[in-house]
Amino acid sequence: MEKFLKTVDRISELSGKGVSFLVIPLVAVILYEIVARYIFGSPTIWVHETAQMIYGAYVILLGAYVLQRGGHVNVDLLYGRFRPRVRAAIDLVTWLLFFYFCGLLLWKGGEMAWESLLLGETEPTSFAPPVYPIKMMIPLGAFLILLQGLAKFIRDLTLVFTGKEAVHEH
Repeated sequence: MEKFLKTVDRISELSGKGVSFLVIPLVAVILYEIVARYIFGSPTIWVHETAQMIYGAYVILLGAYVLQRGGHVNVDLLYGRFRPRVRAAIDLVTWLLFFYFCGLLLWKGGEMAWESLLLGETEPTSFAPPVYPIKMMIPLGAFLILLQGLAKFIRDLTLVFTGKEAVHEH
């Protein structure tokens, strides 16, 4: 079990750090648009959609890394006052909702991506970039966050039933 948890954490860490480099092309295309528009008076037809696609991939693929690092928003008016074992028990219940919604995202996102690929779907604009590459990021991101969620669930389960923390994630 320890090896599984460490492997999942490593996958989340490597994918998160790798995906974080998408900021570079994102900034580059936006900077290009600014220079083209305001210095050369020649706006582009492709930057807006390209930036949206890069940012979309960035957000969906960073979910597992953010989950591993505990960076998602929590409502913790009372939660923060509980002992770790009680918090883990509460988390076990919330993980059920997490798995349901992320599983749905994986399933429906996969269907949507596959259909987009088969149709050769493009954006309905003059630039008309293919849509399927970004849609494929949805099931991939859902899979990564589900995997990290499973690792967190196992850690919470271990803490609730043994009183000891499993291998720490970072």
